[in-house]
Amino acid sequence: MRYVSTRDPSHAVSLSAAIARGLAPDGGLYVPEQFPTIDPATFGPDASLPHVAALLLAPFFAGDALEPELGAICRESLSFPVPLKDLREGTAVLELFHGPTAAFKDVGARFLAACLSRIAAEDERALTILVATSGDTGGAVAAAFHGRPGVEVAVLYPAGMVSARQEKQLTAWGGNVRAFAVRGDFDACQRLVKAAMAHPELRARRRMSSANSINVGRLLPQVAYYAWASLEYRRRHGADPGFIVPSGNLGNAAAASWSRRVGMPVREVVLATNANLAITRFLSGQPWSPQPTVSTLATAMDVGSASNMERLLHLFGGEEGTRSALRAFLVDDNEIRRVIREGPGTWGEVWDPHTATAVAVRERLETRDWIVVSTAHPAKFESVVEPLIGREIPIPPDLAHLLDRPSHATPIEPDLDTFIAALEAP
Repeated sequence: MRYVSTRDPSHAVSLSAAIARGLAPDGGLYVPEQFPTIDPATFGPDASLPHVAALLLAPFFAGDALEPELGAICRESLSFPVPLKDLREGTAVLELFHGPTAAFKDVGARFLAACLSRIAAEDERALTILVATSGDTGGAVAAAFHGRPGVEVAVLYPAGMVSARQEKQLTAWGGNVRAFAVRGDFDACQRLVKAAMAHPELRARRRMSSANSINVGRLLPQVAYYAWASLEYRRRHGADPGFIVPSGNLGNAAAASWSRRVGMPVREVVLATNANLAITRFLSGQPWSPQPTVSTLATAMDVGSASNMERLLHLFGGEEGTRSALRAFLVDDNEIRRVIREGPGTWGEVWDPHTATAVAVRERLETRDWIVVSTAHPAKFESVVEPLIGREIPIPPDLAHLLDRPSHATPIEPDLDTFIAALEAP
């Protein structure tokens, strides 16, 4: 399997090279040169997520130096529970927040770390991992790479635009993980990462990769959990489920769409967005156009320029094909509050603000057989959730441990030269 740039299909590299580079030289995102077709009957009736991942991803790793390590990578990175819970009214919830940082980003970050640690580099310099985060990605990447030899991590996050507990997960590591509080929004952080990755002088001095969902190594394991959940739902209920995906930078939506493309029993992919308009405007018929970022309760989805739209446009053959394949619904802060407030009584669940957007969309849909994708633990957003439900939320042990550690962050302006100077400061 070769991987090509979304902007230039003649640029083709191996999987290891795509993961190590993060972003194609032309600024495009790496995608498989062609998608395999996989028969759902390939998987046994009680296959675990690591087993499904190893079988599903085998064609994506074919011919690469990482191919013999795929089973070990899956077992190492997918070692925490990912339960599919049946609720009611033909609805289940896929809980992706049982990893070390209580967010779905743990899946992709741990998988990426397991891959990069196995990619032999002729260059003996330390590998610098750049990651822009709107809240959860940075914490997951920091946890996955903290303490790994030969790796330095730079986490860029929008100052004042993440929850207090999210910020602690970004800034409490030290050692080989540094945090940069950018005076701007997530899109400004993302622009800095992309610009740094493309900066020729910086690349000459440093070996770099990205841990955002622009890196194909982040998306591949997410394809696997959509496969596993769709197979499990079909086994239990005899029906192919649709997925309702909280969406910001569209990596999770791209992974769900890839899972459907390779033949998994994914009936439909529906996107739930917050008040940021770019995605719903586009899918309602407007040309794709990034919009100014709006701050909402679902902070990790506060994205005005979604990088993975390039992958969706590539997958579906352009704007019209993408509109035909996907639906999106906008959920504002008032509806997020309502869904959280009513969650214990209506669904028997406490929702975080991001999952609440997907639940709000589920409540608008009259058809059955939907899986709501739950992307974060509500304890990460206690200042929003606890006043609405009237009680405290137990804190996961890994998160509680981090809250006691000191924080360290370097404030910077959203300027490339400023970031490079801060990155290379002794």
